[in-house]
Amino acid sequence: MEFTDALLKWYDEHKRTLPWRGTGDAYAVLVSEIMLQQTRAAAVIPYYGRFMAELPTVFRLAACDEEKLLKLWEGLGYYSRARNLKKCAEAMVREYGGRFPKSVEELKRLPGIGPYTAGAIASIAFGEPEPAVDGNVLRVMARLFEDGDDVTDQKVRDRWTGFLRDRMGDRPGDLNQSFMDLGSLVCLPKAPLCESCPLASFCGAKEHGAQADYPNRGEKKRKREESLTVFAVRDGDSFLIRHRSEAGLLSGLYELPNRPGHLSQDEIGQALTELGVRPLGSWEIVSRKHVFTHVIWHMQVVRLNAARVEVPGCLWYTGAEPLPEAFLKCLR
Repeated sequence: MEFTDALLKWYDEHKRTLPWRGTGDAYAVLVSEIMLQQTRAAAVIPYYGRFMAELPTVFRLAACDEEKLLKLWEGLGYYSRARNLKKCAEAMVREYGGRFPKSVEELKRLPGIGPYTAGAIASIAFGEPEPAVDGNVLRVMARLFEDGDDVTDQKVRDRWTGFLRDRMGDRPGDLNQSFMDLGSLVCLPKAPLCESCPLASFCGAKEHGAQADYPNRGEKKRKREESLTVFAVRDGDSFLIRHRSEAGLLSGLYELPNRPGHLSQDEIGQALTELGVRPLGSWEIVSRKHVFTHVIWHMQVVRLNAARVEVPGCLWYTGAEPLPEAFLKCLR
């Protein structure tokens, strides 16, 4: 028996029930796969439901106002994914009349669609024998064949893509999804559940007790660390926000007013005066941390109540403005 046969047999019995599965809808595959990038399925499910209720078609997504789009994405993070998703829909409407191209090469030419997402759409929606190779697949293959090559190297990814393309069989969409489920449920990064694995009898790493040695991800770059003082200024149920720059991290979203560094008590008072905020009573300070892909924010959060006045460059939150998770956690 090929390892792919064993994997599909396991998948038929243990596959996850997910709202985007079983429809054969390329748009559903696209939206779900973009949301699932660097995000767990359990976290994606409620976002996916709201998103599809508001934007059920490529045409609706293409015509959606960006601020509304980002509000639907609020808290999911990696907001460039949402912008690229909209660009993809716009290109599809403009160049294909709103229909999905079926070939991987055409799909990859659309904004925001790389080899993995193209493979997922082509195989799941159109039955094309194309693998969708991501970190889950690379981890499984590295352990299965005790491959110590650096999985962050594009040549290694290309090699495994070619290897799997020759083994897609007549259920390519299911095979890709079986890898997704195996990597999410069983072949976990730190503590694989080898006794539950359908590929245990094929796995070189399990045979030699070397699961922790694979995959090799090369040298991990140290994240840059930054300190901020963030002002959570409240008036009843609302709080003060401002629009972020159109460039850089979290561009085009909203933020709580903030300053670089951890300010002293006197500096906090001066900053509030410069901001135009009149505190009602004393403030409290709490610490919050947020980890991005390349940077870690260490936030000193100044919480206070203030009179609702017009503050230059700021507005009072109405609920419609997209506020990133880094700042939402400052309010909790």
